[in-house]
Amino acid sequence: MTLKYGIKTAINGLKTNKSRSLLTILGIVIGVMAIIIMMSLGEGAKQLIVGQIQSIGPKTITISPGRRAKGPANILSTFSDSLKEKDLEALKKKENVPHLSEAMPIVFGSATAVYENETYQPGILGLTEFFSKMFNLYPSQGRVFTEDEVKSYANVAIIGSKVKKELFGNEEAVGQKIKIKNRNFRVIGVFPEKGQVSSLSFDNAIIIPYTTAQRYIFGIKYFNSIIVEADDEKNVNQTAEDITNTLRTSHNITDPDKDDFSVQTQVQAMEMINAILNVQTAFLTAIAAISLIVGGIGIMNIMMVSVSERTHEIGLRKAIGATDKDILNQFLLEAVLLTVIGGIIGIALGAFFSFIGALILTKFTALQWTFTFPVFAAILGIAVSAATGLIFGIYPARNAALKNPIEALRYE
Repeated sequence: MTLKYGIKTAINGLKTNKSRSLLTILGIVIGVMAIIIMMSLGEGAKQLIVGQIQSIGPKTITISPGRRAKGPANILSTFSDSLKEKDLEALKKKENVPHLSEAMPIVFGSATAVYENETYQPGILGLTEFFSKMFNLYPSQGRVFTEDEVKSYANVAIIGSKVKKELFGNEEAVGQKIKIKNRNFRVIGVFPEKGQVSSLSFDNAIIIPYTTAQRYIFGIKYFNSIIVEADDEKNVNQTAEDITNTLRTSHNITDPDKDDFSVQTQVQAMEMINAILNVQTAFLTAIAAISLIVGGIGIMNIMMVSVSERTHEIGLRKAIGATDKDILNQFLLEAVLLTVIGGIIGIALGAFFSFIGALILTKFTALQWTFTFPVFAAILGIAVSAATGLIFGIYPARNAALKNPIEALRYE
């Protein structure tokens, strides 16, 4: 029996009971669709996060308080108030970190902002005037606060687009005063809609001098993090090493295992994010693949029923010359065709729902989520679908091939 004739016979066999064929491939469709969605959204998340990390430039180094947890026993060590003003001053000394271009402390939290009868609870970011250059973020109205305003604990604020909408609506915001923690702040600027940059959401934030935030809003004397920019990309690794040595000296640390801070370059951040997302995507895909196994078992069961119902047909075909191999190939082809068709439908539905998901995430989260069609996942889906049909179709196909033609012809 030629392959062309075998495929034609298998298609005719599937057409005889279309509803059963469609129900049979449902598990394959769901499994492949889930894999496509998981891998597409996982790749979209990876591109988004990596893009946000890259948006602040390859020369950027992040210093976080507390050491990285290596297990449940020291998870609390990641929460620390170890970064303080003396550390910032030490980092800015040329003899300590010669390739440092700028160092910006960050403090953050949330508080209720009030304007007349309107209230809103945005994020409060305490930064220096350097943030505008570092994040390439400039007010669409008004201005950025100055270095003198940072040093003098000035009560000035720049508000995000969402904060402006919630507190002022269509009114002019620049020049108005808002109250935070019973303290009046003059609005000196409004940001255009920006979305999230790195881990910071500027649309839903009020930016004030970090000195003001520390003293009057949060009542703290430490930083939540420090962002450092090297003078040249080629000096990033050396700068990270100099920062580590400077902070160890500042904190009187001689044992690296007792570091109460962590230093991370953008390359290291991207490597870590990629590793986490790859593991997460693989895990979710493995869970989705379970439905392929369930679908394969369903196909085997349905094919067994099909073999039983078509016993007379098998006997008749053998009586006119069909070999055991011809019968085996026919039922194997039917199983493989079912799973491949299910795989194709699953890929199409997975791509469609992934695209819709990307649109929804972009519209309702202000994230620039990019739809990505996972070509590898599509190829893998077809291959796994065909393999599923082959593996789970062998047993019923072999049962059909081994039927005695005389007994099969007598079967009613």
